[in-house]
Amino acid sequence: MRVNRLATRVLTALALLLIAVLIAFVVSCVQEEEASGKIGVIVTIPPQAEFVEKVGGENVDVTVMVPPGASPHTYEPTPNQMTNVARAEMYVKVGSGVEFELVWMDRLIAQNDDILVVDCSKGIQLIEMAGAHEYEGEDYEHGTMDPHIWMSPLNARIMVQNICDGLVQIDPDNRAYYEANRDAYSQSLAQLDQDIRDGLYGVTNRTFMVYHPAFGYFAEAYELTMLPIEEEGKEPTASGLAHLIDQAKEHNIKVIFASPQFNPQSAEVIADEIGGSVVFIDSLAGDYVENLRTLLGELGEAMR
Repeated sequence: MRVNRLATRVLTALALLLIAVLIAFVVSCVQEEEASGKIGVIVTIPPQAEFVEKVGGENVDVTVMVPPGASPHTYEPTPNQMTNVARAEMYVKVGSGVEFELVWMDRLIAQNDDILVVDCSKGIQLIEMAGAHEYEGEDYEHGTMDPHIWMSPLNARIMVQNICDGLVQIDPDNRAYYEANRDAYSQSLAQLDQDIRDGLYGVTNRTFMVYHPAFGYFAEAYELTMLPIEEEGKEPTASGLAHLIDQAKEHNIKVIFASPQFNPQSAEVIADEIGGSVVFIDSLAGDYVENLRTLLGELGEAMR
């Protein structure tokens, strides 16, 4: 009996010790988070993370809802991401009709009544989504707006301004810091814009073909024509595919651009028919400036 009582006491002491250790750990984590003083910021896609980090610097802690490699058209947030939203001070949404936001935004904001929502699309003129299958014999519904506003450096500068305004609203004491960071990054975006213009100067064949129509704002900014294969998540019909092959031949297109988030099968079919190749460009890459420089290099080479 004494042995059993002793064992019970030992187990009870160990359990109490474990509880005490767990409580201390949780308190330590909370205190560490509070001591960091960083603003919790949620963004929808990876390019926005660069925008926020460039403006917010060491004062922000960024969570990306749609991680690299995932599609904003189908992604569902994890429980851990929902917890981060509940604790964050600011949500930076794209605001232009990204499918993830259309489906999840209301539910995300319901997790946190105090969160400041910043609309990156404020001040940006939306354009219609380019239609690949607009030709005689097939109906095409106009009016769907293109959500990929970040693909133009000029739009990116506006998005950065909106983010800066949000950070200043939350943390007005550091206004000068955020505005200085904004100005520095905005200048790099202006330089990127000029480098793209210079890089495409003299290119006469200004038509390119992509699987997913993510480059409409880029095309508009630099007087290019984008021919998309997929539209609104739908693969082309047999007649649509034949039309695309004819277009590729007409414009002497030898490279079909595809996004890693989508099945490139249709792009590969067209590439085979025209004796061309498929090149992957990720419109959702986190390294925004470097990614657009990569796009410039690939486009410049493909259209020469």
